[in-house]
Amino acid sequence: MAVKIPERFMDLVREPALAHLATVLKDGSPHVTPVWFDYDGDCVRINSVKGRVKDRNMRDCPRVALCIVDPRNPFRYVEIRGRVAEITEEGAAEHIDALARKYMNVEKYPDHSPAEVRVLYRIAPEHISTLG
Repeated sequence: MAVKIPERFMDLVREPALAHLATVLKDGSPHVTPVWFDYDGDCVRINSVKGRVKDRNMRDCPRVALCIVDPRNPFRYVEIRGRVAEITEEGAAEHIDALARKYMNVEKYPDHSPAEVRVLYRIAPEHISTLG
């Protein structure tokens, strides 16, 4: 069963704060990138394009970590360690549009490209630590 994000940190999930996603490269070294995200009550959901570094990393090694820092207070954050529980293309285009509404206040993600395949990742939290 997935660990839940504490209620006192849910403001960081609801507002357009960035998460920094850490994945593992083939050589074992870390790869960190800022990502848009949302939370479905059980899993953190992120979106990318098939074939990108983070896509390849999560397919090869499902262990990931995310850190969401409060944009108003850099000493307040929630760190989530877990596993990628699902990787799917189904609903991924709609998901990036929902994230664009959250982060850009637009109805459709403006950089849709027919040459790219959008992918949706559900990350099940296994450990959560907080500060602030």
